[in-house]
Amino acid sequence: MALPPGWKREEVVRQSGLSAGKTDVYYFTPDGKKIRSKPQLARILGETFDLSAFDFRTGRTVYSACRKSKRQKGSSYDFARGVRHDASLVLPIRQTASIFKQPVTVVRNRTESKSKAELKHGIQEQPKQIFWEKRLQGLRACDSSEEVIPSMELPKQVQSVGPELSTENVLQSISAALHINTGPVVGQGATKQVIMKNPSINMDTQQPHIQQLMVSSDDIHRQEQRVQLARRRLQDLIQSLE
Repeated sequence: MALPPGWKREEVVRQSGLSAGKTDVYYFTPDGKKIRSKPQLARILGETFDLSAFDFRTGRTVYSACRKSKRQKGSSYDFARGVRHDASLVLPIRQTASIFKQPVTVVRNRTESKSKAELKHGIQEQPKQIFWEKRLQGLRACDSSEEVIPSMELPKQVQSVGPELSTENVLQSISAALHINTGPVVGQGATKQVIMKNPSINMDTQQPHIQQLMVSSDDIHRQEQRVQLARRRLQDLIQSLE
């Protein structure tokens, strides 16, 4: 072994885990310090020993790994100690350590960062499932006493559009559009006849499954009155409980 006298080598077999049966190699210095890797060994030995041809697992010197310089063919090499009396052999860790310690910033232009699909077809939006609300059919919400909460009723001016949609499905599509869409929610722009010819193509997935609806100022005023009436009833109910 190309290590100074007093050093010990130990092989430990892994007993459990996915790597059971494999061995780990450790070295111990004369004062009992445990060495777990070749870079750690190189740091402890310093510049005195050249470990570029030293196999850490077997503990032997691989002579074929010695890099020879044409200008230094006559330089002496002590194979017993693993010492070479010139600077032709250097530790790889010495050459690359300064590189890994420095932060590296990778700069790519917009063309390089794009995928091949984007360069060929442009930016593709993720497909959206149409009529996903049908997956919720048969599911009803319940209160804490496990009583089914009655569903809301659609106003008469709200007309659904789509194949076999229930009132709950239409309400679910309206609720999703109000929470997800960033633009105005007005309903489908195409007529019901056009949509029903091919719903998967003619249906606007960004709008709920209702025909286009215009809300007038009178509709807003009537709704505000209903809200104020509901608030007064709630306030009267709270006062009666107190």
